[in-house]
Amino acid sequence: MAAGIGTAQGTSRTFQPMRLWLIAPSWLIIGFFLLIPVLVMLLFSFLTKEFRGGVIWEFSLAAYDQFLFDRGLFGDDPATLEWTYIRIFVRSIVQAAVATLLCLLIGFPTAFFIATRSPDSRSVWLFLVTVPYWVNLLIRTMSMKFLIRDNGPVNELLLALGVIDTPIAMINTDFAVQLGLFYSYLPFMVLPIYAAVERYDFSLSEAAADLYADRWTILFRVLLPVVRPGIIAGCILVFVPSLGAFLAPDLLGGAKNFMIGSLIEEQFKGNAGNWPFGAACAMILLTMVLGALIIYARQHRPAAGN
Repeated sequence: MAAGIGTAQGTSRTFQPMRLWLIAPSWLIIGFFLLIPVLVMLLFSFLTKEFRGGVIWEFSLAAYDQFLFDRGLFGDDPATLEWTYIRIFVRSIVQAAVATLLCLLIGFPTAFFIATRSPDSRSVWLFLVTVPYWVNLLIRTMSMKFLIRDNGPVNELLLALGVIDTPIAMINTDFAVQLGLFYSYLPFMVLPIYAAVERYDFSLSEAAADLYADRWTILFRVLLPVVRPGIIAGCILVFVPSLGAFLAPDLLGGAKNFMIGSLIEEQFKGNAGNWPFGAACAMILLTMVLGALIIYARQHRPAAGN
């Protein structure tokens, strides 16, 4: 054991002078594809809208003012709180939270089932979970729209079975958006939980059963606390992209189910878009997400010395 530790420490010291060069490619990719676009978006949010689209390079807070306040058609009325965009943000948060909850309710049993199969069959089950997602998201969303339309296969089947007398209107509803988000991001919940359950020591459950704990007690007092990191990772991976999604709201929800992603996308389309306002909405969304993640990380960081 001592020889193994010494060898590992020696290897670490060998590569220590090169550590900056080893991590440099990662920093370059993060900087070029993440930090620079975010900084450009931040800069655009403080510029002035050009009448025909694009921006004028003049500093302005008009985009943030437009998000928060309504000053009338000509901008000379007394400022009142603008609820339109606030409602869109609230609706998006609720939709993303419900989608995350649905993915958790379905994803946890699915991940537990896969993790408790024999090692030879786990890869098959994982393949079945992930293979639909080899197809482009746009195609999958359009396929979902075809399935749940008024004269689609779902309504036709229900009518044939006599369950309903008239087609159910599912397109352009909250249900359709939730279905689209759930279908789009379910594997992001299943895979992290599967990885956590696979590492779980089932002798802990056996020990709890020997101490007369029932199944629900074992689930909530033994299993869930151990696999909680996987659950949290899955919830983050589902909630964040659901919050900024625009394909499912646009194709399945319609104008009455506008979400943040749709609002931002609309500002950059065509010549009538408002780039500074779209950038401001994107920065507000980014600030909300980062703020929530930072608060969570600070509350759950390990104590010093552990």
